[in-house]
Amino acid sequence: MPVNDPVGDMLTRLRNASRARHDKVVIPHSKLKLEIIKVLKDEGYIGDFVVHEQTVQNKRTVFPEISVQLKYGPDRAPAITGIRRVSKPGLRRYAAVREIPQVLGGLGISILSTSRGILVDSEARKQKVGGELLCTVY
Repeated sequence: MPVNDPVGDMLTRLRNASRARHDKVVIPHSKLKLEIIKVLKDEGYIGDFVVHEQTVQNKRTVFPEISVQLKYGPDRAPAITGIRRVSKPGLRRYAAVREIPQVLGGLGISILSTSRGILVDSEARKQKVGGELLCTVY
């Protein structure tokens, strides 16, 4: 079944798996999703990720997937307490450098799609570049 918002689907899978205290979650692969996962790993919200291919036996079809190892703190408290899609296919949200929001007063991160790639809000401010505000994580 086709998904209208693949990034939103990925964020929902991460949110649901984290709340259910799963060890890992499998996400369909795309370049944009992979870059967002890399940012989440660099910022310490997930443990690790592996890109692998799943083949369907009868059809000989290959579907690349991303397996994400979720990260938990003491008492199995999830590292991702909240993850929210900001710019949606029906309503795109763009932010200039001075308009990039701080999440929870700087405790969380915003992930932006810029002309220099997928960046965290602090890195976008440092490089003085704005872009599409994809999601916020805290």
